[in-house]
Amino acid sequence: MDRSWVFWMALFFVFGSCRYVAPNEQKKPLARVNQSYLYYEDIGPGLLESVTAQDSSLIIQNQITRWATKQLLIDQAKINISPEQQADLEDLIQQYRTDLFTEYYKSSIVAAQLDSIVTEAELEQYYAQNKENFKLNDVVMQFRYVHLPENYLQIPEVKSALQRFDQDDKILLEELSLQFIGSYLNDSTWVRQEKIIERLPILKESNMAGLKNAKITQLQDSLGLYLLKIVSVLDRNDPAPLTYVTPTIRQIILNRRKQELTNKLEKDITKDAIRNKTFEIYTPN
Repeated sequence: MDRSWVFWMALFFVFGSCRYVAPNEQKKPLARVNQSYLYYEDIGPGLLESVTAQDSSLIIQNQITRWATKQLLIDQAKINISPEQQADLEDLIQQYRTDLFTEYYKSSIVAAQLDSIVTEAELEQYYAQNKENFKLNDVVMQFRYVHLPENYLQIPEVKSALQRFDQDDKILLEELSLQFIGSYLNDSTWVRQEKIIERLPILKESNMAGLKNAKITQLQDSLGLYLLKIVSVLDRNDPAPLTYVTPTIRQIILNRRKQELTNKLEKDITKDAIRNKTFEIYTPN
């Protein structure tokens, strides 16, 4: 039997067949399918409070139709699925119910106890110990650029500041930024080459390899003038820099902590049960 099919059929039975199974003499049913009944309260009267009478009628009719279709499918499934397959489904339903409760409980306990702060020292230590596992799949670059209007008058000053890029230059570029069409000056961040080309479509017409060691690349199109500085380049299969893989490492460390807390919870709950005599193992005769 296809296990994925069994799983979804199990959910179908869990959430579809456990309600509306007997008539309630104190309530008037809206519909019946074989021995299953649907009542007005089951539709959710809150949905009908702010709608017109016509819309309310339509909503009720749609709910009845969906419910009836589901019930008819369930009834047909019970008729056409063999007893052996139904037994398999019941086992799967029980296992799913057990897993749902236990995983929810463990997740809530772990979430309450988890220390979600990962220090720089922890990141650096993990990176140093596992550096060879972090290979780049893409060319990444550190870069900065400004996009200027075509007839901009201070091109030499901007070009010089973008090349030198000391503290005074950063202040100057910040002061002039309102005159720029666009800019990106965060050159400490590693960015995939494809993202740079997306940001600067004009580079599709250029040879990126030829820009790697250039001082300042000057490009122009109908949208204006571009001044681009490629600071550093790492190629595919080079070790990824720490800043580039920091989010991944942080998640790895947190996942490890979660697993350790989960293992401790499982061990502690068993030890406590043995100590409190709520769990005993009997020796066979």
